[in-house]
Amino acid sequence: MGAGFITMVRRTVVAVTVGIAVAAAIRVRGSGGVPPQTGGWRELRGDDLR
Repeated sequence: MGAGFITMVRRTVVAVTVGIAVAAAIRVRGSGGVPPQTGGWRELRGDDLR
């Protein structure tokens, strides 16, 4: 095992760690925003059932 292999392993570990950290930050932070205040489900009646 040469120095090149060790460097590749280190870079891989750093890349995976950074990817996990970014994914966790995005998940914790969330998309934000306010959910819609209008619309949504409504009961169907009469002609709406066709």
